[in-house]
Amino acid sequence: MLADASATAAVLDCSMTPLTFRAPSALTAFVAVALLTVPLPAQQTTIRSGATTVAVYATVTDAGGRLVPDLDREDFEIYDNGKLQPTTLFSNELQPITVVMMLDRSGSMRANFRLVEEAGEAFVRRLNPEDKARIGSFAQRIQVDPEEFTSDQAELIRILRTELQNEGPTPLWNAVNVAITGLAREEGRKVVLVFTDGIDSPLNFKMNNLSFMDVMRRAQQENVMVYAVGLEAMVPWGNRRAPVGRSGGGFGGGFGMGNPTIVQRPDPGLPKIAEETGGGYFELTRAEDLSTTFARVADELHRQYALGFEPPKLDGKMHKLEVKVAKPGMKARARKNYLAAKEQQASER
Repeated sequence: MLADASATAAVLDCSMTPLTFRAPSALTAFVAVALLTVPLPAQQTTIRSGATTVAVYATVTDAGGRLVPDLDREDFEIYDNGKLQPTTLFSNELQPITVVMMLDRSGSMRANFRLVEEAGEAFVRRLNPEDKARIGSFAQRIQVDPEEFTSDQAELIRILRTELQNEGPTPLWNAVNVAITGLAREEGRKVVLVFTDGIDSPLNFKMNNLSFMDVMRRAQQENVMVYAVGLEAMVPWGNRRAPVGRSGGGFGGGFGMGNPTIVQRPDPGLPKIAEETGGGYFELTRAEDLSTTFARVADELHRQYALGFEPPKLDGKMHKLEVKVAKPGMKARARKNYLAAKEQQASER
């Protein structure tokens, strides 16, 4: 299916605590769940004609952070607005993904551009033949290539090596919004994998810029799972923007001797949008850890369970959702809500 052409253009267009990763030794598994309100695929199970299913993609870990691949339908509990629902869909087979990778090309990342490209390659090389992807970057503009989703790893790697743009500002939330637009006509698991070392800072501060809340709300409504990788950056003291990390007091980061720098943490919206949409968040202190992290995201996506239930009420409202694993020591993480779209709303999507 063709992706939305507008995705190639520049933007004019909870209780659980997010996991934070600080060093390679801390790369323990996280769990991610995304929901799609879709007709149940006939090849997976047989249901009544016209029935609607809320499909849940869940990754489960044990007390030691290891992935758990061998659970049964009876091990899961799904709650809609606090009420336990019968699980009508279950599969632990590999499920294809459709993903847009969005990479920060801000000036503070210039020295690490090659490491980011290698991290993208690590992710691409772990895609399965049924998976589809596009590669995006954001700086002076927002671009996504190729025009259609592809399973051709060689083409995706070529884009990573030759098509990413030069350094510029950081239109983070505009970029995530463009990625969501690109996924709008796709079916199945829809994923945005976004990387940045900065705070949302578009070039045109006062024009056509979307906020974190705008983008998170859209991702929730359009059933898009957001994975985010954030990297601490060294920035000039005078250019810092909240949130600020530990004081660097050094003279690094490519800003010239004599200019004091400070460590700045990535945008605080990243762990929030990952948590709310059922994705996952990694926060790194070293660019050298990017390839390991991107590869980990691919592995997590390929080890998810496909669950589902028939929503008790299609009232056009957001419903709270919770997924639990009945076995002791097991954890499943779900997005916090889903849109119980009426038939007319669903047909318009």
